[in-house]
Amino acid sequence: MYYRRGRPSKVQWGRAMIRLYAFLGNHGREYRGNRHNVAWQLAEHLPVYGELSFERKFKGRYAQWTSPNGRIWFLFPETYMNLSGDAISEAMRFFHVAPDELLAIHDDLELPFGSFGFKFGGGLGGHNGLRSIESRLGTRDFARLRIGIGRPDHADIAGYVLSDFSPRERDDLECAVFPKAADAVGICINEGFAKALALFPKVRCLD
Repeated sequence: MYYRRGRPSKVQWGRAMIRLYAFLGNHGREYRGNRHNVAWQLAEHLPVYGELSFERKFKGRYAQWTSPNGRIWFLFPETYMNLSGDAISEAMRFFHVAPDELLAIHDDLELPFGSFGFKFGGGLGGHNGLRSIESRLGTRDFARLRIGIGRPDHADIAGYVLSDFSPRERDDLECAVFPKAADAVGICINEGFAKALALFPKVRCLD
């Protein structure tokens, strides 16, 4: 279990500055366009992404960035989704990041496609990456940025999340969702999680 500096209340939580941005996904060329990898796809639209210098450590790739509020880290676990918590907990121990300083960016079946939103704590929605983080940290009190992929009209959830977006969905992501979500991440970096949460609890990007 990951050490904790006490269990933060929701009031304390809203004041935390995010120091570790963890983008959940599956490692491998065959997964690149999957719905489950939408967080990795979003990352490439962040204004700072092209300036990041990545290193391999913590069972994944990470890069450091100096924000107006100090050093932050971007982490891409390469453990596959179900073991995301292994990589994240290692990075948190090394950089002395507390659970209230972590933001997990992930796909979400419960949000309609074309939407995104910040939240903290609460249920895991059956997401195996979030379950892994909770298991390793011993708490689910960490921030999330949920990117909606919607639920399929069939029962094969695993097949759905591991399938690629359609060309139309890809256009919607590139033109509408990713630019707005990237701006929201920028506000979280520059102005804090509380501001991002207040502005973007749930955003619909498509008419």
